[in-house]
Amino acid sequence: MAARGVAKRYAQAVFDLATESHTQEEWLDDLTTLANIVEDPVAGEFIVSPNVSTARKREVIDLLLPREARQHVRNLAYMFVERNRFEIAPDMLEIYRDLLLTAQGIAIADVTTAIELSDVEQQAVREQLAGIVGRQIEMRLRVDPAIIGGLVARIGDQLIDGSVQTQLRNMRAALAR
Repeated sequence: MAARGVAKRYAQAVFDLATESHTQEEWLDDLTTLANIVEDPVAGEFIVSPNVSTARKREVIDLLLPREARQHVRNLAYMFVERNRFEIAPDMLEIYRDLLLTAQGIAIADVTTAIELSDVEQQAVREQLAGIVGRQIEMRLRVDPAIIGGLVARIGDQLIDGSVQTQLRNMRAALAR
């Protein structure tokens, strides 16, 4: 959890810099590149390994981020290496993307359903949520059979719980009174 907090601070700093320099989309591409390095089975294991020297990691970064890559992304990668923080790159990307969507007026909805939704069902849910919050919706879907049916959506601080699990819990509580 502490790593997520660090990723949030880095993402906010990069977002502020990107906003100031009008390079938000370029930074999104660059952070995607860094996250892909960590998520690659070979490169990721190498780059986060405490057994590999910082100098060797910097050499590999120079190979993975060619000269065409912008210097700022290389500098960020070097800083991650020196501070042993490269593993936060995927979290940082996700947080940065959320900041960018929010700045564009798009709400992020974490939607949990009991079963996977079809494209048509996803669109219907997206439209319903957009009607509730009055903004476009970007959904992050998750399947959790424990909710039995319905869905649970979190949009910022707002929770919309239409799960069968919660309805049963509420009914049980009402009957127990």
